[in-house]
Amino acid sequence: MKTSCLIRGGVVLSVALLAGCTNLAPTYERPAAPVAERFPLAPETAASAPSAADLDWAQFFADERLKRLIALALAGNRDLRIAALNIEAVRAQAAVRDADRWPTVNAGLTGSRTPTAAGGINSLYTAGLQITAYELDLFGRLRNLSEAAAAQVLASEEARKAVQISLVAAVANAHIALAADEALLEVTRQTLASREESLRLVKLRFDNGASSELDLRRAESLLEAAKVSLAQAMRQRALDENALALLIGQPLPADLPPAQPMAALTALPELPVGLPSEVLLRRPDVRQAEQQLIAANANIGAARAAFFPRITLTGSVGLASGDLGELFKGGNTAWSFAPQLIQPLFDAGRNQGNLALAKANRDIAVAQYERAIQGAFREVADALAGRETLTEQLQAQQRQLVAEEARNRLVELRWRNGAASSLERLDAQRSLFTAQQALVQQQATAAQNLTALYRVLGGGWKAGAAP
Repeated sequence: MKTSCLIRGGVVLSVALLAGCTNLAPTYERPAAPVAERFPLAPETAASAPSAADLDWAQFFADERLKRLIALALAGNRDLRIAALNIEAVRAQAAVRDADRWPTVNAGLTGSRTPTAAGGINSLYTAGLQITAYELDLFGRLRNLSEAAAAQVLASEEARKAVQISLVAAVANAHIALAADEALLEVTRQTLASREESLRLVKLRFDNGASSELDLRRAESLLEAAKVSLAQAMRQRALDENALALLIGQPLPADLPPAQPMAALTALPELPVGLPSEVLLRRPDVRQAEQQLIAANANIGAARAAFFPRITLTGSVGLASGDLGELFKGGNTAWSFAPQLIQPLFDAGRNQGNLALAKANRDIAVAQYERAIQGAFREVADALAGRETLTEQLQAQQRQLVAEEARNRLVELRWRNGAASSLERLDAQRSLFTAQQALVQQQATAAQNLTALYRVLGGGWKAGAAP
């Protein structure tokens, strides 16, 4: 009897050791990146310079006020918090899936009383350990499902990194927009004060017969236009402040470090670009797409395993007695062992449909991975195009402002001496105000482009990444 039990136990152990040795999933190969070998307009950079993915946001952004805002966002932004909680949910699902590969052992106490043909009652009470329908994973079905769930966990972690990078960039852009609003407000207030003074002088000349009513009405119109611009700038500042408060998850604290001038925000460090094969594969969104592809590839193995026999084991060991009072006394040892093998013969195409679905999902995941690569490539190319042209545009805008300031001074001097008309003077004032506004907007665009380049190159999630 003992020998027979040992033989059966050895057979079970051997089968268990074989479980999971067969993997029917296709061999995973990373698809080739469907993009050019180099980014357009990519400058030659020193090999020793750190890449964006190796440069923490706290090193890239030098503005202390912005650093504080980013830290607040990482701690309080709800989108980032949801992404972190999604990781926990997917990790829990993976733990459940991984538990399917192991037997579940329960402690049980059962009792049954059934009538007999002779009019008596049969009683049976059992207590012990039970294993129910433990599947021997001979063809890797459970292992592939577990690997797919693990890949989804990694994908969710990369998704959180992608959310964090976008959050850091969004806070930086909102901060830049708010600084631009402040600069525009200052320019508009100065212009408003200048036009009020101008209207006072025109009215004085009108009262003394030196100017026409047309000149007076033009000056009044120009003043009201400045008031309109001031109201617009104040409204835009309020909207941008609300957007920044939403990003950091709370109202703006009163103890923030002082804001830097708009011009200082454009002084962000230059970033080396590198080759697409090095840059794009380090981006979290591309890594997320690849992990989803790995999960879809593993699901094919699980679908293929459904065509093969499934072996399950059910057993128990413990005590049994017909009298509840005698159950826990000696000599009542009992055990049961019930293996089951099921081979699919006819399922109306269910398994074939599941396999076709798994393959289709894998092909979709390949296309999504390639789309992620191409989208990332375009984002980098767009940011590089901006870096190539915005610097020249900003310098030209600065030169235009210098020219408009000089023109305005000359026209003002000529007008005071009666050598220039009021129309020339008002036109010069309008052009100066427009040039001042354009410079502020151009500075904001240049700073936001550098922030965008940092984001699309995969920076922003290294040190201090976890909220």
